[in-house]
Amino acid sequence: MQIKTMAEYAAEGRSPEVLFWVGCAGSFDDRAKKITKAFCKILNKIGVEFAVLGQEESCTGDPAKRAGNEFVFQMMALTNIEVLNAYEVKKIVTACPHCFNTLKNEYPSLGGHFDVVHHTQFLKTLMEEGRLKIEGGAFKGKKITFHDPCYLGRANDEYEAPRLLLEKLDAELVEMKRCKTNGLCCGAGGAQMFKEPEKGNKDINIERTEEALSFEPKVIATGCPFCNTMMTDGVKHFNKNTEVAVKDIVELLAEADDL
Repeated sequence: MQIKTMAEYAAEGRSPEVLFWVGCAGSFDDRAKKITKAFCKILNKIGVEFAVLGQEESCTGDPAKRAGNEFVFQMMALTNIEVLNAYEVKKIVTACPHCFNTLKNEYPSLGGHFDVVHHTQFLKTLMEEGRLKIEGGAFKGKKITFHDPCYLGRANDEYEAPRLLLEKLDAELVEMKRCKTNGLCCGAGGAQMFKEPEKGNKDINIERTEEALSFEPKVIATGCPFCNTMMTDGVKHFNKNTEVAVKDIVELLAEADDL
């Protein structure tokens, strides 16, 4: 699978349709790399011209900002903005809601004005344009529940795109009691992903996974690499990892298409 960088496009004097912002999780976390690959396979198959920054991409600064280090956040953000502006990037797609929220809502005040979309929004648009065809395939009739990522749902009011894609799989979509505007966090946001939880009666990801498992789904679908990690840990906690899969929506779409 050949994926071009923005530098390679610039050398050819061309611009891709979209820049894929991979993010730290999608670049370095072994589990999240599978999400990155699935998304790239889909884009490659339908002929979307996209590029990555490669070595020039740095963390958006989201964890630093959430942990209270505004100075480090601004330093990282300004470096990224300089790179993006140098390539005259207009449209960015990312599979991480944390990157999505930061690039979309927090970069403009620092001079970074880009059209930023989550990968589910981008795929929904491609589907509406007739460029992406989704077949039910392996997931026809299977019970799937979707966990809303905080930074996609409540922070950016996007609930429709992921569900529309899941419905196209002909699966039985069951909603958890706490969903959409009333969704429950997986426990990884606010830089909590990188530290041990405080003492308490129950970890938040265990609470959330318990709610998901109560519907006896075959798949817990996510749209965020952090949520994916937390829900996977929750499923392992209940020893259900052989019965219930935790997968990003793009992984389900790629599997349904045998990619």
